[in-house]
Amino acid sequence: MTGHRIFTMSFASIYPHYVAKVERKGHTVAELHQVITWLTGYDDAGLQRVLDDETDMATFFDRAPRMNPHAVLITGVICGHRVEEIDDPLMQKIRYLDKLVDEVARGKKMSSILREPARTTG
Repeated sequence: MTGHRIFTMSFASIYPHYVAKVERKGHTVAELHQVITWLTGYDDAGLQRVLDDETDMATFFDRAPRMNPHAVLITGVICGHRVEEIDDPLMQKIRYLDKLVDEVARGKKMSSILREPARTTG
């Protein structure tokens, strides 16, 4: 597989940076896990298995129990790129997670972070 170096990095090597980012801003690992679960479907046990196995990022997303269909509602700029315009599907998933972690760290309301489509009234 050709691609970015991050694709072959272990999730376990990136995860501590996510934890540090949210904790530095006064938020919790539980909040971090909530957004990871929302995006990927991993529960705490599955997440711990991925960390223990040092699963790479490509495999982490490839084996995600259930990617949230509402992830396409994640928009905005991360690392200088609009997440909704990223062509590579794997890189887009990685940046979706980065964006969610940033939103937790910034203190955005969890109800806004865990995007739900607009409901129509009828």
